[in-house]
Amino acid sequence: MRTYIGGQEAVSVDEFIELALGTPLELWLGVEGESEEERAARMDAARDILAEHPDLPDDVSRIAAQVIEAQAPELFNVVALVRRPAGRRLARSGKGAAA
Repeated sequence: MRTYIGGQEAVSVDEFIELALGTPLELWLGVEGESEEERAARMDAARDILAEHPDLPDDVSRIAAQVIEAQAPELFNVVALVRRPAGRRLARSGKGAAA
């Protein structure tokens, strides 16, 4: 199956992410062994992009949630845990009001 974004074929996961974001993934994550100067330049570029596209973080979060939902929907199956009152936990440990 081929995947196209904006008329361009994404041949790898990284290329898909880059085409979906409109920026290279390395811009946001950095690269191993980058110098302080390279990091500063990368961060400046990222700030400029976010200033021009303030909705980008929300868009990326939405895309990530859609991908997770499509590929691993069980991650969204959240079950609320029942909390016991604090007094019961203290009483069991011997540190409650009776101690």
